[in-house]
Amino acid sequence: RFSDIPSVLMLNRKILGDIQVKSYSDLLQGELKGKIAFCDPSKSSSASEHLINMMYAVCNASSYEDWDYIRSFCKNLDGVMLLSSSQVYKGVFEGKYAVGLTFEEAGANYANQDDTIELVYMNEGTVFTPDGIYITKGTRRLFDARIFVDYLTDKDVQTYMSEVLNRRSVRDDVDIKGKM
Repeated sequence: RFSDIPSVLMLNRKILGDIQVKSYSDLLQGELKGKIAFCDPSKSSSASEHLINMMYAVCNASSYEDWDYIRSFCKNLDGVMLLSSSQVYKGVFEGKYAVGLTFEEAGANYANQDDTIELVYMNEGTVFTPDGIYITKGTRRLFDARIFVDYLTDKDVQTYMSEVLNRRSVRDDVDIKGKM
């Protein structure tokens, strides 16, 4: 791995007001109907990760009958499913939506610009998806491949990724930035 990317809820406090959102279950509140930004999971890895996380954290994923949460969540989307993951975090930031289901890096980029943007790590649990880097078995450029892996996992590069790119480092000796 060279970075970890957790799924988060991105909140726009100006739009939410006093409505509390700390979990997937909170997304079923009637006041949020039509105010939730979610991308089509067939078009976005961050959306599919949220859907999988919901299925295991809230539903019994192995039982079709126990998908009531997913059905209720979809009803609260009020017929709106976005076509790209960037529409989620941009829409929340621009005030089109009160809450969006996105990935940490995207949300953190906006939360660091605006104090009314908040990241929430769901009470039911948060999935962390690692970005991997691999050396292909039998590669003819093994020396160069090792240098590249060492470069991406080097403390300076990992610190840059954390401080500038809002990406979560895989190293224990690199601090997590600000609102993450």
